[in-house]
Amino acid sequence: MLEFAQAEHTERETLFVEVILPLAIAKNYTYRVPYEMNNMVAPGKRVVVQFGKSKLYTAIVISISALAPEKYEAKYIIEVLDDRAVVTHEQLNFWLWLAEYYMCNVGEVMNAALPSALKLASETKIELNKGFEFDKSALHDKEYLIVEALDIQPELTISDIAKLLGQKTVMPILKGLFEKNIIHISEEVSERYKPRTRTFITLNPVYNNQDSLRELFGILEKRAPKQADAVLAFIKLSRHQKTISKTELIEESGAGAASIKSLEEKEIFIAEEKNVSRLFYEENEAYSTFELSEQQDNALQQVKKEFEEKDVVLLHGVTSSGKTQIYIRLIEEVINTGRQVLYLLPEIALTTHIIERLRVYFGANIGIYHSRFNDNERVEVWQKVLNNEYKVVLGARSSVFLPFNDLGLIIVDEEHETSYKQFDPAPRYNARDAAIFLANMHQGKVLLGSATPSFESYYNARVHKYGFAELTERYGGVKLPDIEVVSIAEETKKKTIQSHFTSVLMGDIEVALGNKEQVILFQNRRGYAPVLMCKICAYTPKCINCDVSLTYHKSSSKLHCHYCGYKEDTPNICPACGSTHLEYKGFGTEKVEDELSVLLPDTRIARMDLDTTRSRNSLQTILNDLEEKKIDILVGTQMVAKGLDFSDVTVIGIINADSLLKFPDYRANERSYQMLAQVSGRAGRRGKQGKVVIQTYDPAHRVIKQVIENDYTGLYLTEMEERRSFKYPPFYRIIKLDVKHKDPEIVHNQSIYLAGELRKQFGERVIGPEPPLINRIRNYYIQSIMLKFEKDAISVNKAKTIIRDVITQFQTTKLSKGSIVQPDVDPY
Repeated sequence: MLEFAQAEHTERETLFVEVILPLAIAKNYTYRVPYEMNNMVAPGKRVVVQFGKSKLYTAIVISISALAPEKYEAKYIIEVLDDRAVVTHEQLNFWLWLAEYYMCNVGEVMNAALPSALKLASETKIELNKGFEFDKSALHDKEYLIVEALDIQPELTISDIAKLLGQKTVMPILKGLFEKNIIHISEEVSERYKPRTRTFITLNPVYNNQDSLRELFGILEKRAPKQADAVLAFIKLSRHQKTISKTELIEESGAGAASIKSLEEKEIFIAEEKNVSRLFYEENEAYSTFELSEQQDNALQQVKKEFEEKDVVLLHGVTSSGKTQIYIRLIEEVINTGRQVLYLLPEIALTTHIIERLRVYFGANIGIYHSRFNDNERVEVWQKVLNNEYKVVLGARSSVFLPFNDLGLIIVDEEHETSYKQFDPAPRYNARDAAIFLANMHQGKVLLGSATPSFESYYNARVHKYGFAELTERYGGVKLPDIEVVSIAEETKKKTIQSHFTSVLMGDIEVALGNKEQVILFQNRRGYAPVLMCKICAYTPKCINCDVSLTYHKSSSKLHCHYCGYKEDTPNICPACGSTHLEYKGFGTEKVEDELSVLLPDTRIARMDLDTTRSRNSLQTILNDLEEKKIDILVGTQMVAKGLDFSDVTVIGIINADSLLKFPDYRANERSYQMLAQVSGRAGRRGKQGKVVIQTYDPAHRVIKQVIENDYTGLYLTEMEERRSFKYPPFYRIIKLDVKHKDPEIVHNQSIYLAGELRKQFGERVIGPEPPLINRIRNYYIQSIMLKFEKDAISVNKAKTIIRDVITQFQTTKLSKGSIVQPDVDPY
């Protein structure tokens, strides 16, 4: 761990700084400090340095010393960018741990951690913020020159600006323009931030006294009973809530939007559109209104008791059991002691309800951080966390990199989610595991929450490494959904299936729509059809860069590769045999939506997958429309399993469960159970019991039976026996090495050599090399080597050191030319 000491330096003392560059280089670099900057440099500050022949980079100072590097002559740093450190002592230690644990370079961690605006490089592209008005006359000469140049040419690199001004040190000028909101980093501005608004209702102050209110009721009950219901619902809600949205009022009263509008026109209600965006919002006072149920209070007391002895506690609560309310009570207690809280979510875009719910309780104390913010917004959140202005931060996995001063609690909600794992680029970290180390650095606590915990976390709780608390019933006594399994094969035989929808599912959808309720249909594959095939010769179009068939997308009428983004036109004639008999095999969400609109022509159907949610606000629009009942049926991929909480969703249809159950992976049963249970948990969350229909060719499958019986423990015990036998986590640690090269024969020889060198050190613990399921991506052929280490028999840190040495030795040989070796620790 680093120890920082800030000292005054004499003006003529020669100092050297070790810096982290945002590059994948094995060692940190040392630079000389000009005398006049001696008292300006400090660990955690950014400095501009030249690396290579002419490229400029923003680097982070990690240490200061009077010792010059032995092997090379140190270049001078060009500029110190900060008055105070933008990266804390704890952060730098956290970066070093991540680099060590996940076997990557600390420069790669820096690249992932810092917003782009804090790591400008000579090739970074700059453009004007067109939506921002400013007075050009207030700019100094060099700022004016840059703005004028950007008016003529919309995009310039930092190198271009350096040539324009005829000087090397342009970073401070650009920093000033960035802080004034005049320029943007061009990669980050494809879509500007649009605040989300919502209509809130207040009662005209004229009716604040009992007499005028009684008189109003007398008139409305005779002439407009629906409007009277709306006023009554408003009074009922206002006893418990500070603000009342139009949507809540319509839902509570049963009156339509027309009745509310009439009351607005009569000036009985006053409607006001307020900004409830993620970053910009009213500074409401924090206040809480809910009471915990007896079960919730018992779970809360158990969590607090476990925290007395354990640093990590697992809260296992069924879907809709009220885990969020327990989180809120714990957050209140922590921030009352003056400490900070990080609330991690697997996908920030799908947690609208949690964002808004937390804002009701914590107001301006809460910040939100995720990759969909543009660069200005991310820097703003970064600075506010650094200045301790936010007591609570809600974020996706990247928020573990924020500059917290005193973290008292980290909540990892839906801790089982694979979204917490970053697969590419490095660091290939798991935010759940990183959060545990981060909390330990701050002497804080971690609460892991899930209805379907990962087996690793559940195992750690059972062996008393983690504390454990449980919620076994849904909040408010609502029953778990009724689950019915339907055999696709049986219905196909009886000819009762319509397209991909069994008679049971169609019947339940029609009943729900008749009751003005909503339906969610789950199909874990996007696009229209995954395969286009010639009926005569079985030709299938494949990606030119990857070893995968192309998926047909009806919206673009093209064939797409989901790995590299390659697209091509859909052929009408088979390129192999000339036949015109081409047919689509399989189905994705696009086809489900298309065929459903034919079967139910008057139904409002929407789709939620990666294709329909690429732009920043598209997802928010879909969720708003679902909440406001503008959508009857929502078709989606696994996105629909995460964070959706709507009172009128009563039917869930899983179109084909087999695609989950038959996946060739040792975690297939665990992941299938989690996905099926989580999707099922979206049904009947408030009030009446929901219904789930699971369509499958294998209705007797063990995992499906365990989902129906809500038998998580039974699944866990069965799977653990298999994992112990076949040497998988949590009993073994896995490190995977992917060797990549553009030539299949060369990568085969490279991987055999590397595996052989590893076997000399680890023997039978080395498995492979083997080509993965998809063995070519983006024109790189892949061979995978897997290493399995017993948890107690060998030091994993020692093993990692040996692996690094073997990889380094391999990279010094001629055989390694053109290869890439990617280590992935805890890959699954």
